[in-house]
Amino acid sequence: MRPFNYQRAADAGQAVRAGGQTGQGQTDAATQYLAGGTTLVDLMKLDVLRPHTLVDLNALRERYGGIELSPAGLHLGAFVKMAAAADHPGIQRDYPALAQSLQLAASAQLRNMATLGGNVLQRTRCQYFRDPSWSACNKRQPGSGCAAIGGANRNFAVLGVDDSCISQSPGDFSIALIAMDAQVEILGRGGAREMPFAHLHRPPAGAPHIETTLHPGDVITGFRIPAQAGNRRSLYLKIRDRASYEFAIASAAVALDMDRATVRHVRIGLGGMAYRPWRASQAEAFLAGKALNEETAAAAAQLAMAGAVTHGDNDYKPELGRQTLIRALLQAAALET
Repeated sequence: MRPFNYQRAADAGQAVRAGGQTGQGQTDAATQYLAGGTTLVDLMKLDVLRPHTLVDLNALRERYGGIELSPAGLHLGAFVKMAAAADHPGIQRDYPALAQSLQLAASAQLRNMATLGGNVLQRTRCQYFRDPSWSACNKRQPGSGCAAIGGANRNFAVLGVDDSCISQSPGDFSIALIAMDAQVEILGRGGAREMPFAHLHRPPAGAPHIETTLHPGDVITGFRIPAQAGNRRSLYLKIRDRASYEFAIASAAVALDMDRATVRHVRIGLGGMAYRPWRASQAEAFLAGKALNEETAAAAAQLAMAGAVTHGDNDYKPELGRQTLIRALLQAAALET
């Protein structure tokens, strides 16, 4: 790990001012924010991230570290630890997909350290990104190429990719958030603002080293999940190579509002498949007003994976994604609420 300067922000205003060089979402940013540090410190040890300054945000935990349930929905402070949200009885009851996505993520030790805000900003597990000996990585070194295309790419993305990057988004919680129509709250140099969580992560668009739409100095302070029909009939299904402490090769978050056997409304997020958290809007629109059975679930899954692009080792992924979504939809339909 290279030497760096350490600052501890006393409050949100100081954090925003100190983070003016964060270059949010950029690997080469001179300043990086530190909360739980479970991704940042790893990447600094690997010499992938080389910040000159770390700005410690943990003093913000008192103000932005709460969980609030109300008739309007759920509010999660960005500094809530993953374990606290996963174990919260109200979240388990009213927003089970969110709780499950956190319970199935990482290890118990990491869930006790990692914050929700940091979790949605975690970096890809792409081996070419995480190993600086590979020179061709547009995410780490813009304009150098993508070694994964034509390389070993079994677990790489098939949705939302282009020739500049095929890495996959590694998150679980992010997939549940996008399926739950979450809003993300941000504090920046222009004050507080809110935007759909679906707008937080950028497509590769030829510049995969810029991962988010955050501005320099922006701090994520919370998440707001609206109360909607179907939140209780929700689940997160994760498929992985081993039973625990592993990233998804396919996952689905489903929130289902049913009138007996007929779908009133459904929300679907896909993980392990895409460059960024993925909303399967075409599949949702297809299912609305239809009986949910194996046939309609299969047709929806086909739409969800439309446009998938594979690169050899990951040719299996579209079919795995379809089968994962079918299973998630049918399991959600069978839930008692």
